Amino acid sequence: MKYLLILLSLMALAFGLYYVNKNDQDKVVGTEITSQSTTSEEVQVETLANAEPPKPPVARKQPHEMVIHDHKRVDNYYWMRDDKREDPEILAHLEAENAYKEKMLAHTEALQKSLYDEIVSRIEKDNSSVPYFKDGYWYYSRYEKDKEYPIYARKKEYLEATEEVMVDVNVHAPEDGYFAISGLQLSKNQNILAYGEDQAGRRIYTIKFKDLSTGKMLEDELSNSSSNIVWANDNEYLFYLQKDPQTLLADKVYRHKLGTPQSEDVLVYEEKNKQFYTGIGKSLDNSILIIGHSSTDTKGMSFLNANRPTDEFELFYPLEKGHEYSIANSGSDIYIRTNKDAQNFRLMKTTIENKGDFSKWQQVIAHDEDTLIQGVGAFNNFIALQERNGGLSRIRLMDIESGEFTTIPAQDQAYIMRLSTNVDPDTTKVRYYYSSLTTPGSTYDYDIETGKSELKKQDKVLGDFDANDYASERIRVKARDGKEVPVSIVYRKDQFKKDGTNPLYQYAYGSYGATIDPSFRSSILSLLDRGFVYAIAHIRGSQTLGRHWYEDGKMFNKINTFTDFIDVTDGLVKQGYGAKDKVVIAGGSAGGLLMGAVINMAPEKYKAVASHVPFVDVVTTMLDESIPLTTNEFDEWGNPKNKDSYDYMLSYSPYDQIEKKDYPHMLVTTGLHDSQVQYFEPMKWVAKLREYKTDDNKLLFHTNMEAGHGGASGRFKRIKQTAMEYAFFMDLLGIDK
Repeated sequence: MKYLLILLSLMALAFGLYYVNKNDQDKVVGTEITSQSTTSEEVQVETLANAEPPKPPVARKQPHEMVIHDHKRVDNYYWMRDDKREDPEILAHLEAENAYKEKMLAHTEALQKSLYDEIVSRIEKDNSSVPYFKDGYWYYSRYEKDKEYPIYARKKEYLEATEEVMVDVNVHAPEDGYFAISGLQLSKNQNILAYGEDQAGRRIYTIKFKDLSTGKMLEDELSNSSSNIVWANDNEYLFYLQKDPQTLLADKVYRHKLGTPQSEDVLVYEEKNKQFYTGIGKSLDNSILIIGHSSTDTKGMSFLNANRPTDEFELFYPLEKGHEYSIANSGSDIYIRTNKDAQNFRLMKTTIENKGDFSKWQQVIAHDEDTLIQGVGAFNNFIALQERNGGLSRIRLMDIESGEFTTIPAQDQAYIMRLSTNVDPDTTKVRYYYSSLTTPGSTYDYDIETGKSELKKQDKVLGDFDANDYASERIRVKARDGKEVPVSIVYRKDQFKKDGTNPLYQYAYGSYGATIDPSFRSSILSLLDRGFVYAIAHIRGSQTLGRHWYEDGKMFNKINTFTDFIDVTDGLVKQGYGAKDKVVIAGGSAGGLLMGAVINMAPEKYKAVASHVPFVDVVTTMLDESIPLTTNEFDEWGNPKNKDSYDYMLSYSPYDQIEKKDYPHMLVTTGLHDSQVQYFEPMKWVAKLREYKTDDNKLLFHTNMEAGHGGASGRFKRIKQTAMEYAFFMDLLGIDK
């Protein structure tokens, strides 16, 4: 990301001089200085020290009344919404906020640079993925030193063969601005590469095609698309999703024939129910094309023989409210992961002929109240189950012939284990990813025949990193209603004392059933090495402890998400993991909603907050079906057109619940082109907080004027925001290096 602002050079120079001469200033504190002995540098320091702090931008107020259910709300900052992102006043205000943020953080520039350099120095600059073999080629991606974007490449037959670069993203990306290539898919004959290109961060892609046999780009281009694409087996037809230009929902599936204009593409499916997401995919053995239908609590699939792309898709099993199922085939057997009469899902089996008759489905794995089946991979000789048991992820393998199970072992108290790239249905090895808060990301191949895992690659952490210097714990903290919330914790052994003196960084998400597993992030070492305890609160709204953990944190149970987070804070402080006056917290998107809710409910418990791309204007957004993603999420938050949902959502909506009281120090970030949470939500939130808050704490707002929900597109550019956040927290805690 880049900011569209220009700082005054004299101001930057002034702040720089202050820090150049800080040591000299310290020497004269408490000493009587005569006018004759005062140097020009000391006068400059004194002048800067006594200078008035910058004034924050003050947004104008323009009342906008909204009435529903005989209840009136007045939004003074509703005017900040501009769907075209062209309004001069709005852009000027965002740039003014960026400039204010720069001035307020100017004294941390050296610390930000130090943190950035430190984090970057740990990264293996010429990193590459573990190659996988498919249809005669080894495929992989790699980075070159100091370049921002990946290179996608392959080698024919042998890893020693000459490299063939399929796409070098660095060649396509502009020097400035957002750029992303996503969704790379090869035709079955491995000759034509299709991929999506996004130049704005709105996740609206143009699908492009490259002939790998000649190295030339084809004339075919498919605009206004998702990057979710899939080939039929004839190397001629490709299926892709088009997006609604207003809501950005990918709701139409088209079939494209190579060599023809997009205007001739055939619409093969249109989702009329705006509460559903649509996706497309292909079975592991390449025999079946799939359209996925997904709402918050209803999921299903349509299928098509991949060898007959001009036929029509057929629904596998009727969509039923509350029923979620997905399919994977092993030969002629279809395995179904279903939650019918099984909250944590069970595994069943049937044939294409009996697909619509549930009574003829055979149970393979029964429902288990303690185990959530999250995903299923069907191979020729075994089934790979992605599960969650006791709050932790695991992979179990079931031999199809014998029905016997094997569990791949883990080595840590808190970790993540998930299936990785597996492309051969006839394999006897399963590739999986493993990481923990102290173990860098690792790729393994598990040999079913020997029962052993072979480490193929572990991410390098450059510098003096030693995993033995750090310790990880998995504990549970009792919430106010008696439920026990899992918490994953990591700290540096020689920097930690369980006496309540360490700074505590607490993170969580808590929505959509998404679980934040405890995985390794080298950037966090910069916190741990300075004495921070880092904690992930696995609060309700995730599926950490199973499906019920999610259900107990959404809709009319959403408050549990927020109180869990606050109770975890209290529990960690009480147990000595952190000092009560040194707790900083962070979350993004729906996790930004979490941040907004907890500082309304318990602002005194937190020193500072980082809220990234936050979903904070809950009621207004969910009342407006023209805003992207709104209709898909009625079963997550509720539909405020219903009074009971309106009242409940209003009770916790961060924007609506701002009060005249003290708030923690805050850093809020967004992207102007965000397609998930529109920029105007955090913009309005900051403006209203400035109006209401009664403290002198910092409230800083950073807008990346060139990016969207995911932030900057380059691997190093993203780190600048991380360094800014860490420096913001450290400065407030008196950590200056």
